[in-house]
Amino acid sequence: MSGHSKWSTIKHKKAATDARRGKLFTKLIRELTSAARAGGGDVESNPRLRTAVASAKSANMPGDTIERAIKKGAGELEGEVYEEVIYEGYGAGGVAVLVDVLTDNKNRTVAEVRHLFSKHGGNLGEHGCAAHVFDRKGFITIEASQIEEDDLFELVADAGGDDIQADGDSYEIYTEPEAFETVRKALEDRGLTIELAEVTMVPQTTVELEGKQAEQVLRFLDALDDHDDVRKAYANFDISDDVMAELSA
Repeated sequence: MSGHSKWSTIKHKKAATDARRGKLFTKLIRELTSAARAGGGDVESNPRLRTAVASAKSANMPGDTIERAIKKGAGELEGEVYEEVIYEGYGAGGVAVLVDVLTDNKNRTVAEVRHLFSKHGGNLGEHGCAAHVFDRKGFITIEASQIEEDDLFELVADAGGDDIQADGDSYEIYTEPEAFETVRKALEDRGLTIELAEVTMVPQTTVELEGKQAEQVLRFLDALDDHDDVRKAYANFDISDDVMAELSA
């Protein structure tokens, strides 16, 4: 889990000050539109849309931009239609990789994703080759200074969460997808500020990486993250704190 949590936290903090904010906004708008198309434009009754709106607000997206993206998805305004696809494969060191995309051209996207796998020492595989390594989980992080660990554990358990883990200055909270919204609301009702909240893919086991392979995997994930069609990329790597800090500086 540590590889997932380190990478998720690093990318979340980077996104807040990313100079490529236009690219970030493009991805967020696609997700808002797709979420509204899949579950309707009512934020209160559409958990995926609620999460997308929270992500957009945390990136300081203007409210009218959010509203326009939702209306396109809900059919109130004309807009693009994106298809959701999961690509699977393996990166350097045998790291399992899932690539979650929203695309308006599958042929173009699969060719580009295959090229990125190959360029960074991996290979795109068949459907099902890597998904079995991951579990779908709710994942929330908060600053540890806000609450005692025992109090947080009790709060999360009462709300139906699975587990909490201390990681430096933060607590990581894991839930089943069905309990994610309930746990997040319980944290917010307690007055706690949430750093990161998402339903994600958490690896069951991790592959320890160092040296060239660690650098290859991180560069690969950066390249995937930079692709317009890639919504999320997941990998079951683990890298020591020292190596991670050095490579992500």
